[in-house]
Amino acid sequence: MFKRLELHNHTTESDAVFTCRELTDFMVADHVDAFALTDHNTISGHSKIKKILEENALPLSCIYGMEYTTYYGHILCLNLYEYVPWENINRHKPELLFQAVREKGALAGIAHPYSMGWPFARGCRFEMDMTDYSCCDFIEISNNLEPLHEVNERGLLLWENLVLAGERIAATCGMDLHGNSSLHGHFSTYIQGEENGDIAKELDTAIRSQKTWVSKGPLLLTHIQNDILSFSVQQTGKPGYQQPEEESYLITLRSTSRTITCHLSDTIPLSEFGCDLSIIPKLYEKEPIMENLVCVSPVIVL
Repeated sequence: MFKRLELHNHTTESDAVFTCRELTDFMVADHVDAFALTDHNTISGHSKIKKILEENALPLSCIYGMEYTTYYGHILCLNLYEYVPWENINRHKPELLFQAVREKGALAGIAHPYSMGWPFARGCRFEMDMTDYSCCDFIEISNNLEPLHEVNERGLLLWENLVLAGERIAATCGMDLHGNSSLHGHFSTYIQGEENGDIAKELDTAIRSQKTWVSKGPLLLTHIQNDILSFSVQQTGKPGYQQPEEESYLITLRSTSRTITCHLSDTIPLSEFGCDLSIIPKLYEKEPIMENLVCVSPVIVL
């Protein structure tokens, strides 16, 4: 089964208007399978969310984390259960903090890398001198409330270019929820899991294997048989997504050397990609422009 995750959320424990209980109720109401608690520079809400989930039979899991909020960028941490000091962060060696987080068994990624910076929102843009991306587990390619082209398209391209250069980095997205904003029409992160499965382990497996979908509702599935690539779409029933006719879907397949555009019913020989090692599949409605993007599918490793 596929699970819908909302991986970037805040409460009154930092700078949001939702209490922990209100955030939990909000996620239940929108039929989310699991949500992350990622308050700024604090894990004080962890125990409160745990108590809520223990005392109430809610169809929901929590992914515990935190968002490091610095003057040089934000680092999103998932499956983080203890506070990792960061006061001596070095903007020229951010890998040290990423590594410290990973030593605790957590996942560390870059939040909204091209968010508006100074003078609008000091520190939101990722301006650290990252030279070793092997310690980065994921990049938030869509921060749903940010501008489409100025922020999210650039974040998507950053991730694509790193992946095609050989980095093993997963794609995620988030609402960066601070208040009662509608989740409809926005991207969510999807992973595969089992009913009543351990969401922390399932997320860890998905991120480390690059098996994440960033989608507004439909999931583009890719199939390889006899070196032929074919496709199908699975609808998730995400609230707010209006399903079009399947004929209106278009797919782009980007590798290092080329980009192929095809229809859902097409099949593509892998030989079309020559010696390229990775393919990034994306699903669009009607035409392949950023405004029509509805799903970024897991990387195909050749």
